[in-house]
Amino acid sequence: MLIEHLLMATSFVSNIQQVTDKLVEKGSADLGGLSSMTSKLMDWGIAAGGRILSAILIFIIGRFIVGLLNKLVAKLLDRRNVDVSIKSFVRSLVNISLTILLIIVIVGQLGIETTSFAALLASAGVAIGMALSGNLQNFAGGLMVLLFKPYKVGDWIENQSVAGTVKEIQIFHTILTTADNKVIYIPNGALSNNIVTNYSDQVSRRVEWVIGVDYGEDYHKVEQVLRGILANEKRLLDTPEPFIALHALAASSVNVVVRVWVKTEDYWGVYFDVNKQIYETFNAQGINFPFPQLTVHQGK
Repeated sequence: MLIEHLLMATSFVSNIQQVTDKLVEKGSADLGGLSSMTSKLMDWGIAAGGRILSAILIFIIGRFIVGLLNKLVAKLLDRRNVDVSIKSFVRSLVNISLTILLIIVIVGQLGIETTSFAALLASAGVAIGMALSGNLQNFAGGLMVLLFKPYKVGDWIENQSVAGTVKEIQIFHTILTTADNKVIYIPNGALSNNIVTNYSDQVSRRVEWVIGVDYGEDYHKVEQVLRGILANEKRLLDTPEPFIALHALAASSVNVVVRVWVKTEDYWGVYFDVNKQIYETFNAQGINFPFPQLTVHQGK
């Protein structure tokens, strides 16, 4: 009986030893797997960190190179005396193109397949293009403006009740500076598809005044006084000759029209100066300016 108990105890101890050995083996295997995984994570982190650092370095150097190339393009355009309008457009286009190229290089350095990225970029470009069709229209409008040149940098233009001096022609917008120094961005699509009035394109412009005088004034005297005022203005062009005529018999005045031609840059100076001369001379000559009158007849 005692022998049987001893045999059972020995068998139990043997079983415990086997289980313990298996647990130790399993723990060693788990520790080995964890160690291997940790090693792989460290290797991946080191590799990813290296790629990220390389991408940052490429970005810094790339931005420096993009800046140099932009300056080089600007110098080349200056040497060839390219029109200012085309110069600003080309510089903007080159800067955007180089920036996109730099982004593609950085994405490739980060380990992303550039072919897949290019396909994704193309797909995204189609989607964005459909969503931003107006900007594509503005881009095409900018090309049309540069091709047909309805205006250029420095011209005074008017479009959709907005007027100003053209400061810059960009890819998508034309920048105007108004007379009171406001900056206005007008989409190129609107400029290429709507009416644009260019006040600076011609070398000469016509100035017109419509002057009202009292009924009963001597028209020939009025015309003689006006011709004397125009004769003293040296900025008027001889051809076409100044034109004076009785314009209309209005409700409260006899309207006389005066038309002269001047150089475009003299337009406003002549307009305001002659206005002042007409007012002072008419008062000195006793020619009366009318004002709205209302005659009331009272019945008995």
